[in-house]
Amino acid sequence: MDEANRNLTVNKLSEKQIARAVKNSGLRRAIIRDRWLYIMLAIPLLHIFVFQYIPLYGILIAFQDYNSYLGFFRSKWVGLKHFEGIVTDEYFRKVFFNTVRIGTVSFVFSFPAPILLALLLNEVKHMVYKKSVQTLTYLPHFISAVAICGMVVLMLEPETGLINIIAKAITGKSTYFMIESQWFIPVYVITGIWQSTGFSAIIYMAALSGIDPTLYESAVIDGANRFQRAIYITLPSIKPTVTMLLILGMPAIISVNFEKVLLLYRPIIYDVADVVPTYMYRRALLGADFSYGTAIGFFFSLLSLGLIAAANTVSKKLTETSLW
Repeated sequence: MDEANRNLTVNKLSEKQIARAVKNSGLRRAIIRDRWLYIMLAIPLLHIFVFQYIPLYGILIAFQDYNSYLGFFRSKWVGLKHFEGIVTDEYFRKVFFNTVRIGTVSFVFSFPAPILLALLLNEVKHMVYKKSVQTLTYLPHFISAVAICGMVVLMLEPETGLINIIAKAITGKSTYFMIESQWFIPVYVITGIWQSTGFSAIIYMAALSGIDPTLYESAVIDGANRFQRAIYITLPSIKPTVTMLLILGMPAIISVNFEKVLLLYRPIIYDVADVVPTYMYRRALLGADFSYGTAIGFFFSLLSLGLIAAANTVSKKLTETSLW
């Protein structure tokens, strides 16, 4: 009986070993067959590893009084000193509030814009006109922030700017938008929508292309108008895509475009325009306080991760759609 059990065990082990060997040989053959694809995949993975993961050790600077002369390994370790400084820094609280305000307003107006554009383009049947509008709307995405901000500054000049020329012709007076606090957020948000809406709409257009046309045909037969088809067919069909992008876009509430703010703001409007990234730039790079700047960056990374996790949890409970 014991001999039979031993033989059965050996046979089971042999079967597992054979299955493992077959699996390994199949994987080996697949790697050899598709070796060029794996080589092509290795290049971006290597780039990500070298430029995204290896530099992560620099986060440890947040726990040091980093001195560039002493270097990373000889600088003094200070624990949570810089994080305590963040909590007690009154000016940081001010720029944090500015960041959240600008980020929230921008997110509220920017997120629905590509969805609306995609819905409108989905109703256009004239292909030449549709493609032309798509090209014109996503073209600004490829213009650099420096060029965009230069155009904005020129257009808003008090004497020679196009906007003020039109305003002066209508109202008889001009406005220096770039030095008035109340205009900074509208200028930032409007230019952001203009620059990003067309490109972001491509994702929703791809989702719309996957909707079964027979659903629309059935709705037309039942007497549904375009608005009703959009509400009861189009929007529910792209709901998973919208939910995913909404979750991934939540960190935008506490983030702003550093280059854009840096190029548009002036010291006179720091009360509303100075944000955490520009404060980090001035204090960490210009002021050589690298540890404090790294602590702020690490704090915001954790905050962004928390926002994504919270949004994912809420979405999973309410819509059954989530990232994980």
